[in-house]
Amino acid sequence: MSATRNRILQVIVVTLLVATLSLKPEQAQAQEGIVVENPQAIPDFGKSITFTARIKSSLPIQQASLLFRGVNEEVTRVETLQVAEDGSVTFVYDASLNVFPPFSSIVFWFQATLSDGKTYTSDSTQFQYNDDRFPWRDISQANVTIHWYAGDDSFGTTALDSAGAGMLSMKDFIPISLTDPIHVYIYSNVNDLADTMLLGGREWAGGHAHAELGVVLVAIPPGPNQFSEMETLIPHELAHVMLYRALGDNYYKQPAWLIEGIASMVELYPNPDYARALEIAGVNNTLIPFGDLCASFPADSGSAYLAYAQSQSFVTYIRDSFGVSGLSRLTSTYSDGFDCDLGVTRALGSSLNQLDSRWRENVLGQNRGGVAVRNLLPFLLLLVIVLIVPIWGAIDMMRQRRKHAAQSK
Repeated sequence: MSATRNRILQVIVVTLLVATLSLKPEQAQAQEGIVVENPQAIPDFGKSITFTARIKSSLPIQQASLLFRGVNEEVTRVETLQVAEDGSVTFVYDASLNVFPPFSSIVFWFQATLSDGKTYTSDSTQFQYNDDRFPWRDISQANVTIHWYAGDDSFGTTALDSAGAGMLSMKDFIPISLTDPIHVYIYSNVNDLADTMLLGGREWAGGHAHAELGVVLVAIPPGPNQFSEMETLIPHELAHVMLYRALGDNYYKQPAWLIEGIASMVELYPNPDYARALEIAGVNNTLIPFGDLCASFPADSGSAYLAYAQSQSFVTYIRDSFGVSGLSRLTSTYSDGFDCDLGVTRALGSSLNQLDSRWRENVLGQNRGGVAVRNLLPFLLLLVIVLIVPIWGAIDMMRQRRKHAAQSK
């Protein structure tokens, strides 16, 4: 009997081992945790994002959550889900109140706490939050893609040429990346761009760069002025992207006048009205001290325009006076955490106010008398040094003569 029992036990053990080994890995894994089927995110730009999925588990689900964030964000949004009997979940996110930047990447995943008290997390899924209100077309070269919806094929080609020329214009003092992708979205009018900016949680500007995303937004209507506007706006915004990629998070430590000045300086078609704005402000004594342009530019459009004009001229003056290495020293010093004024002193040997005064004198022609005296001062000092010896000798000779004349009496 014992031998028979042993044979039966052996058969049972072998049968169990075979059954266990024959299970597929995913079948064994499915005994614990969750399986998320068909996770989707359907955006309605500026309005909502609808998340759907089906969560399956071998144990009852006590609580389920949706987690999502922009790929460059540190804060994760968490929303509690209602799970239907078949495991399906749906959540509609109000994108009009809690905005994401246009054309940003968003990642989402699911968590579920089961009846065993354990919480399980699914793999993440990523999607693009694109402005899908327009029939975008695109053209690419190297790592740059131009997107537009108004204008013919030549419009897109011209924009791509302007982007390439802009990259070449800045390569001497901004490291150029030709690998990481850059997307330039061209809106056909300022109203469309303004709506996009507002729906993305930002105030409107003539153009904007989501530097950390590698995305540029500009408004350029097709027409006779399209070429000059492309050569102004596209290089300017691309400079912001390249500066961010070169500096990383230190980009945000740079003064506004330096960042915007560099971006304005690389424009292929400089704004011809900047010089007139500087002239008028100089005559009216309404130039903005650069110390007031460190953190940000003024909110009102007139003062902001003058701030751009001043920054472009000021940074160009620094480059011409101290070379490209001077600009590099500035960005490096600010990256080290020096404040707006001390950064200039450490990098260029002059305070910001002193450099501001020299720029006004040399570029705008203010205080011409003071400039003339300062320019002549080295020669005057040399003249004094040259003349002081014979003059002192003559004075000494006169003193000796008076001394001898007094003694002869």
